[in-house]
Amino acid sequence: MNFPLPLALLGAAGEVTLANGNFTRLFDLSQLTPARLGPVLEAPGEKDKLLALVGSDGHEIAVRARSAHAHNGLLLVIDEVPAISFSREIAQLNHRILELEKLSATDRLTGAWNRGHLDRVIESELSRSLRWRQALSLVMLDIDHFKHINDHFGHQAGDAVLRELVAVIGEGVRSGDTLFRWGGEEFVVLAAATGYRQAEVMAEALRNRVEQHSFGTVGRVTISLGVAEHNGTESAEAWFGRVDAALYAAKNSGRNRVVVDRCGSSDAWAMKERSGVLHLVWNEANECGEPVIDGEHRDLFALVNSLIDAAFARDTAPEAFQAALDALMRHIVQHFADEEAVLEKHRYAHLEAHKRAHASLVARARVLRQEAMKDGASAGSLIEFLAKDVVARHLLTADRDFFPLFASHRDAGDP
Repeated sequence: MNFPLPLALLGAAGEVTLANGNFTRLFDLSQLTPARLGPVLEAPGEKDKLLALVGSDGHEIAVRARSAHAHNGLLLVIDEVPAISFSREIAQLNHRILELEKLSATDRLTGAWNRGHLDRVIESELSRSLRWRQALSLVMLDIDHFKHINDHFGHQAGDAVLRELVAVIGEGVRSGDTLFRWGGEEFVVLAAATGYRQAEVMAEALRNRVEQHSFGTVGRVTISLGVAEHNGTESAEAWFGRVDAALYAAKNSGRNRVVVDRCGSSDAWAMKERSGVLHLVWNEANECGEPVIDGEHRDLFALVNSLIDAAFARDTAPEAFQAALDALMRHIVQHFADEEAVLEKHRYAHLEAHKRAHASLVARARVLRQEAMKDGASAGSLIEFLAKDVVARHLLTADRDFFPLFASHRDAGDP
């Protein structure tokens, strides 16, 4: 490694496996720990990072460094050391590193990024998605009847279709999206800051774009596409399994279509944002003074909050969500019946209107319940309805009309 810059090869755990003379002359290798190299280990290929390394004299040296993917590890390059200037050499090395990285990460036939590069970037993209709460989606696509193209027109024509497809797809994706060759005639688009709804729109546009394009001697070609958004908790393997299943469903249901797995972080994050407003807190001002009604109102608050909590973990514990929802629905129906009986006993003047309001709320809740059980995205609408309409608007507003019936109990502090 005869090069003017300090260079070192790092293993999978961040340990030094090989270093050139300039590196060993300047730095104490025994102090070169993964903790000190953290910034460059976490972001290979990105801009220079400031590090504090221990010099051969035992003192810390502030340096600027970067890392790049190399065979079976990372190449650590010290770009700048105090009192040392290697600007021309740095420029030459950076240019060569970029060339080598692109060569190792690019599919030779089509020019798209290859699967190995996808494996390298996927974890950092997932980490960025979770850190900044930005949705991340995959669009997996496959050329329909590609074997027929190879058999009928020959493999050279098939290769030409693959290259032309990459050009057509590349013109149709956004600058922030990345196209990879997954293998054979399958490709993957990694769509940053994109939920499954927006990814579905993009996938449909790509499907239409390919269908309208003429591929030379082959003519018209169609593609099938699967879409899946990361759900925030699953592994990359599980995520790719879902998008692959969606693609298989598209192929199995007739080809030349888009199938979407409608589950992702964007729905969970939206629900959590709403939950900050919807989480209910009981206080004594909500009490009317009638023990049956007040007790059931307190239970209603608790059951709504339990449903909100269960909704957060619905992907991993769907049975708990179902149980919480069923318990809340049963309580609402029973509470309305009990409340109507109490109000009838006390000759409440507006009982008939109150009964109609109860019936309307139950009917709407049942409709939303059915939608929520079919589509996870509707769970937020159900919770919002139960908290705002059943509790905030009815219990805390309409119910107050009958509070005077029990004023003596409330003022006397009767249980």
